[in-house]
Amino acid sequence: MSAGLPPTNSEFPIGHKGQRGIVLVQLKRGQPLTAKELAGRLGVSLNAARHHLKELEAEGLIRYERFHRGVGAPAFSYRLSPAGEALFPRRYQETLTALLDRIVELGGREAAVGLLDAHLAQLAGRLKAELEGLPPAERLAAVARVRSEQGYMAEATTGEAGGVLTEHNCAIQAVAERFPEICAAEARFLAEVLGAEVNRREHILSGCAACEYHVRFKGS
Repeated sequence: MSAGLPPTNSEFPIGHKGQRGIVLVQLKRGQPLTAKELAGRLGVSLNAARHHLKELEAEGLIRYERFHRGVGAPAFSYRLSPAGEALFPRRYQETLTALLDRIVELGGREAAVGLLDAHLAQLAGRLKAELEGLPPAERLAAVARVRSEQGYMAEATTGEAGGVLTEHNCAIQAVAERFPEICAAEARFLAEVLGAEVNRREHILSGCAACEYHVRFKGS
């Protein structure tokens, strides 16, 4: 998915449609962005981009950082604030967190982690069957679509020997923060489904803007 494409309905942040919703999505996909970079992505004037940024800042949904590029006055880049991040899908995480806490009470942490592993293993088996016979690049694109449907705002790029899967949103971030083992399980899940070596280079839980998985297809 190109950063310049309009967001799908499932990607819009809660309570924000239209141009301001698109601004939030573009920041989610590419933060930090300057007003000029945002204007280029949206295809609007610099003044229009600054107007939207000012309104979103007033709502507490974005924040800015000063940085220097050579000699002269500092420039400003924008990213989502914690309140802005919270507008993006966090599907089922409250229910899932409560269920996992209950499992920890009854069977310990290992039981909860085992449940998460079993879920991903079951999903991997289903997806492998559905994607069997597809070329590697098509498998990667299909996995990105599935992950986007699950709320991860995923996009895939491919090259001759592999590709990159980028997830701009963590749909279960609160769960991952409590059970970081799920992040390692996700990497194993992707490797299993894609039949590839998968190496995570960026990680939302480490403070990055996205989770970025570099994929090298077997035999490449």
